[in-house]
Amino acid sequence: MISKVGISPSRFWAMVVKEFIQMRRDRVTFAIMVGIPLIQLTLFGFAINSDPRHLPAAMIINDNGPMARTVLYSLQNSTYFDFVRQVGTEAEGRKILERGEAQFVINVPENFTRDLLRGNRPSILIEADATDPSATSNALGSLRSLLDTALQNDLKGPLSYLSSVTGPIDLQIHALYNPEANTQYNIVPGLMGVVLTMTTVMITALAITRELESGTMENLLSMPTRPVEVLVGKIVPYILVGYIQLLLILTAAHFLFHVPMVGSLVLLLAVAFVFITANLAMGITFSTIAKNQRQAIQMAFFFFLPSILLSGFMFPFRGMPQWAQMIGELLPLTHFLRIVRGIVLKGNGLVDVLAQLWQIVLFAVIAVTIGVKRYRRTLD
Repeated sequence: MISKVGISPSRFWAMVVKEFIQMRRDRVTFAIMVGIPLIQLTLFGFAINSDPRHLPAAMIINDNGPMARTVLYSLQNSTYFDFVRQVGTEAEGRKILERGEAQFVINVPENFTRDLLRGNRPSILIEADATDPSATSNALGSLRSLLDTALQNDLKGPLSYLSSVTGPIDLQIHALYNPEANTQYNIVPGLMGVVLTMTTVMITALAITRELESGTMENLLSMPTRPVEVLVGKIVPYILVGYIQLLLILTAAHFLFHVPMVGSLVLLLAVAFVFITANLAMGITFSTIAKNQRQAIQMAFFFFLPSILLSGFMFPFRGMPQWAQMIGELLPLTHFLRIVRGIVLKGNGLVDVLAQLWQIVLFAVIAVTIGVKRYRRTLD
C-alpha cells in the first residue's frame, strides 16, 4: 500500500523525468517557450525607440540662397530629418503626406535669404503628418532651437547684428490631421486592426485542430469536398464576426472618443474585408500545421506578438531599426494600420490605399495556399 503521508523521492523524481520527456516530445511548445522571451528581449531591447530619428522629409525650395541651404543642412544634421525628395508645390507636398511617403514637408519661401539679411524674419513653413504624435513630437520640439542656432556661424562680422535678434527666422508649424496631438485619434483606429488580428487568427487557428480532438474530422474527410472548399467554408462565417467587431469599434470611436471620420466608411469596410480574410487565412494555416488546440493557440500568439510590436501600433514604426521595419512590412497589420489611419484621419481614397492594400492581398493568397497544401486528407 502506498503511504498517503510524506513525499517519496523516487516517485517525485519519476514525475519530474516524465515531464521532461513530455516536453522533449512537444517540440513546438518548447520552441515557443524559448522563442517568445527571446523575441520580447530583442524587440524591447533593440527595436523599440520612443525618440525616432531619420524621419523622411520632403522639400519645397523656392530660394537657393546660402542661408536657405545652411538651414536645410542644419535640419538634416540634427538626425531628425532625412530629405528624401524635392517637390515643386504645396499641393504635391500635401499629397505626399497623405500617402505617408514623408513625415514632414519643409517649405522655404522665395527671397528667404534677402529677407533674412534685411532683418525681416522670413518664415519657414513645416507641415507634419501628426496622425501619430509620438513619431513627430520630438522632431517638432527641436525645431525652434535648431533654427536659432543654424546660422550662428554665418551671422558674424557685418551680419552680427542679426544674431542679436531673438529668433531671426519665423517658424510656422502645421501639425496636420491631428493638430491637438490627441493620442486617441491614433490609438482607437489602430485598435480595429489589433482586435481583428487577435480574435480572427485565434478563432480559425482552432478550426481544424478542434475537429481532430472532437472526433468529427472523420465525417469531414468522408465528405466529397476539396481542401480549398473546406478551408474557405471555415473562413466565411467568421468574416461576419469580424465585421461585427469592426462596427462595435467604429461606434465606440465615434460616440465615446469622438474620433473624426474624414474618409469613406464604405472604403474602410471594403478594405477591412481583405484584412479580415488575410488573418482568417493565417489562422487556418496554423490550424493545419498544429497537432492540437494548444499548439494552435501558441502559434497564434507567436504571430500576434510581433504584429502588435512591429506594426507601428504601440511605437513609431520609423523609429525602429531597418531590420525590424523589414519584418514589420511583412505583417498585414502594418499596412492595415496605415490604411485605417489614412482613411479616418486624412480622407484617403482608393488610389491612396492601393500601395498598402495589395500587400495584404498577397499575404492572404500565400496563407491560403500554404493552408491548402498542408491540409491533410487522412488522419495519419
